[in-house]
Amino acid sequence: MRDKRMTAAEVVAELSDGMTIGIGGWGSRRKPMALVLAILDSPLTDLTVVSYGGPDVGLLAAAGKIRRLVFGFVSLDTVAYDPHFQRVRQVDKLDTTELDEGMLQVGLGVTDGGGHVVLRVT
Repeated sequence: MRDKRMTAAEVVAELSDGMTIGIGGWGSRRKPMALVLAILDSPLTDLTVVSYGGPDVGLLAAAGKIRRLVFGFVSLDTVAYDPHFQRVRQVDKLDTTELDEGMLQVGLGVTDGGGHVVLRVT
């Protein structure tokens, strides 16, 4: 069996401008921050991000990496609203689709019958 583990830099090298990526975790908990930091260090732009947002969304939005964000909420838990995300939203530099948390969860759980998760972002 081949080892399929990858470093954050190797994962980011597989990404390209304009891709849709999902970032796991809930609010500020259990976020893949090594991957987020690798994206911040990369030339990637124009991303569509699907996330229950936290510091990942705030940092990526402030750095101009996100073109479109699909989210249920953006919170730091102890701080009600991520300040980086708030600044980007106030100057209207982000295309957003805000969904009820439950609807986002249901959408993430829908599959095409072949095991592929389907979340249609239109």
